[in-house]
Amino acid sequence: MLSGTDFEHPVEWDFKVTNGQNSNVWSKINVPSQWETEGFGEYTYGRWYKELNQDEPSKEEGYYKYEFEVPKTYKHQRVIIHFSGVMTDTEVKINGKLAGKKHQGGFYEFSYDISKLIQYNKPNTVEVHVWKHSANASVNNAERKADWWLFGGIYRPVWLTVLPETHIAKIAVDPKMDGSLTADLEINNLKNNTKLQATLYGDTNHQQLETFSMDLSKETEQTISVKWENVEPWSPESPNLYWLELRLVRNGDVLHTTKKRIGFRKLEFKKKDGIYVNGTKILMKGINRHTFWPESGRSTSKRISIMDVNLIKDMNMNAVRSHYPPDSHFLEVCDSLGLFVLDELAGWQNGYDTETGTQLIQEMIERDVNHPSIIIWDHGNEGGWNEEIDGEFSKHDPQNRIVIHPWADFNGWDAHHYPTYLTGVHRFGNGENVFFPTEFMHGTYDNGIGAGLKDFWTHYKESPLFAGGFIWVFGDEAVYRTDWTGPQKYDSKGNLAPDGVLGPHREKEGSFYTVKEVWSPVQIAPLQITDSFKGDIFVKNEYLYTNLNKCDFSFKVKIANEHTFYEEASIKVVNEGTIEVADIAPGEMRKIHIPITKNDLNADLLEVTATDSFGREIYTWTWKMHHADYYVNKFMSTPKSTIKPSVKEVGNTVVLEANKVKVSLDKSTGNITSISTNGKDFPLSNGPTPIGMKAKVTGYKITQTDSVAKCTINYAGGLKKIEWTIDTDGRLLMDALMLKDAGRNSGFDGAFFEGSIDKFGLTFDFSEKNIDKFTWFGKGPYHVWKNRLDGVEYNIWEKEYNTTITGESFENLIYPEFKGYHANFIAGKISGENTLRLFSESDNLFLHLFTPDMPKNSISKCFPQPEFPSGNLSFMYEIPGMRAFKPLEHQGPSSQPTNIRIKSGDDGITMKVWFDFKN
Repeated sequence: MLSGTDFEHPVEWDFKVTNGQNSNVWSKINVPSQWETEGFGEYTYGRWYKELNQDEPSKEEGYYKYEFEVPKTYKHQRVIIHFSGVMTDTEVKINGKLAGKKHQGGFYEFSYDISKLIQYNKPNTVEVHVWKHSANASVNNAERKADWWLFGGIYRPVWLTVLPETHIAKIAVDPKMDGSLTADLEINNLKNNTKLQATLYGDTNHQQLETFSMDLSKETEQTISVKWENVEPWSPESPNLYWLELRLVRNGDVLHTTKKRIGFRKLEFKKKDGIYVNGTKILMKGINRHTFWPESGRSTSKRISIMDVNLIKDMNMNAVRSHYPPDSHFLEVCDSLGLFVLDELAGWQNGYDTETGTQLIQEMIERDVNHPSIIIWDHGNEGGWNEEIDGEFSKHDPQNRIVIHPWADFNGWDAHHYPTYLTGVHRFGNGENVFFPTEFMHGTYDNGIGAGLKDFWTHYKESPLFAGGFIWVFGDEAVYRTDWTGPQKYDSKGNLAPDGVLGPHREKEGSFYTVKEVWSPVQIAPLQITDSFKGDIFVKNEYLYTNLNKCDFSFKVKIANEHTFYEEASIKVVNEGTIEVADIAPGEMRKIHIPITKNDLNADLLEVTATDSFGREIYTWTWKMHHADYYVNKFMSTPKSTIKPSVKEVGNTVVLEANKVKVSLDKSTGNITSISTNGKDFPLSNGPTPIGMKAKVTGYKITQTDSVAKCTINYAGGLKKIEWTIDTDGRLLMDALMLKDAGRNSGFDGAFFEGSIDKFGLTFDFSEKNIDKFTWFGKGPYHVWKNRLDGVEYNIWEKEYNTTITGESFENLIYPEFKGYHANFIAGKISGENTLRLFSESDNLFLHLFTPDMPKNSISKCFPQPEFPSGNLSFMYEIPGMRAFKPLEHQGPSSQPTNIRIKSGDDGITMKVWFDFKN
């Protein structure tokens, strides 16, 4: 190694940059690294010419120097210097002499034979001249005019390889699932009577399989064929790997030994049918990923690669795509943990010229060809291809993987980007080509990704031509600015780069868990638990290869403390065990039995967890055991006060009072005008204001008993009435009846609905001041949208107050976000200066708890979130969907506004919510 192995384990080189930070002076720099993140040069985002409307960035140049020694024992051997990635044009000198032709292209590995340029047992100097922007216009168009950060420098490792004169220079294998293997070899300085020995070893058990010996011809390039028995094939679900050891032997002497880690699998690409791996038609559940880390740009490490692949697998994905060749260690991890990979020749929306592209295709494939994870070559992106060089891929790939043009319907493979739900006209809906969008569900800020995914996925996989899709994108690209002072340090160029399902340091956004549930290979049929539940559930296997008897299933029955919202929140397990799954093959749905007892139905929650054969959680599902009114009776304590509540009229106000709690209602509007507890104002007011409907007061009535005092407000329009009841403890019940005879004598000139209904309920003003935390029983812990209700589960949750703006709050990115819509709310406590307890007797209620702040740094037109209702504490039966890059009308059913039809004789819709204002 001449450099460090990665940015976390670097080696210092001498360095000078021509422009920007710390320019025109020799100093030290870590290698590998991007020079901007090391405090040199200028930060540049690739949309400088469009949304940013900036002048062409400065053309920085960097100069590197490093001394190294080569032992004399390596004399008369081949010494090769390798650069695994330099941005962007690179000229290398050894001891003042050029090592070879300038290299152009920032994402590719290249090398020079420097055997004749080095001195042995003496210091040697390597000098590297790096141009951040290329002298080749097509390289700049392909790599630098792009929607991503532009960096400069030696950002991947540099090392020497020492080889004997006779050696295997290149290996390209084609290992099939039956254990047969062909390999294209390039052998340098091949001598007569040289034989090749091929041995296979198990990757984990190191078991040695048979060794084959074969004669070699005199040709520099030749192909060998062997076959091993009892080889286990590679797939994302069973990523079996082997080490192929090749030895050149002459007269009993081993001249050269080399090893490659490989996987055996069969690829078939059938037009008008699908993509088959090991005889199984595959469905790719994929995501796009940039090679990126905030503090180091595109200079990463194997630690990050392992973390990222694990996160992708944790979302139940089986595929990944990059806009350029990723780090070799990332591909190694995809091999070993199991992901299908689409490996891409860069070209964001413009392609390389023919000469440059031809060279870079060769470099990419020679480095990556032996990875079993790679099943497809991408040629550019969204127009970034050069059709003249499509044929170059097969010249270097004995596996003859297909070549696609991402976003195009090309050569039988339709990779259309950001399709609508009803994409058609000879494409998905009624097309004849295999359909797999290489980008969809764009995730700017909190948009897309999980929002609408279930609709898209359910609809698309109805087609036998659907081969899967790739979400945009894995993580927010926010770079740490070494040139910025002040509190803000992370820059995502507004809304241009924060597109991820994860934050820049891999913080999990809500859509992470939505994807995890929607793409779970274990799907459980809809279930409601009642007192007749016997423990039977229906499970479908959506794996490609794995029988569910290879997975582990377990259950837990949980019960919450009766005084959870008056004491410390707690929930405990009262029964748990395993669930037997005998045999459910891929594609099958069968009934399995959870061995619960009759007494378990008196608990609060049922939880089922599925774990794969490697111990990775597939998903955990939960169901509540009862309806909401049961939990209200459980969680609300028995009234302690015996003082008779009162109701009285004071001018235009009705006052309900009990146990030092006073609630004032406006007779003309029906709204709360003030609340006080122990003589102190409580900041809940200006409601209930109708959401999604019109209503006006037609009258009121007050009643009183020894235990309760009531005021009933009657309305015309969407509201029929609201009955306000205060009990002896000062707790207030809002019992609303909506949509009862709403079409009759409404008193409105037009309809009482406010257009299409994407929001429906009742809302209040509630002060955010000095709020500490929120504890609740319902689905969580993340907020939801109408079209992103998966990935949240029942439990008692708690989260601290925060003002996180997804895609922007990088200095203090706290998840889950505090504000927004919360699903299936049943009971909760908002703690702070004014503690408020809420209890819902109505099932399927959404709680709107404060309105998330809008992003402040947007650059281009974007829609970070739909409009929230007025007020910031709302109880709703309908909430809006979140757009997924496309307008909502281009998305599926769950994204659309609702349709409400009122018929004579309908009972109407009730909403019952208790308020407890006392700390």
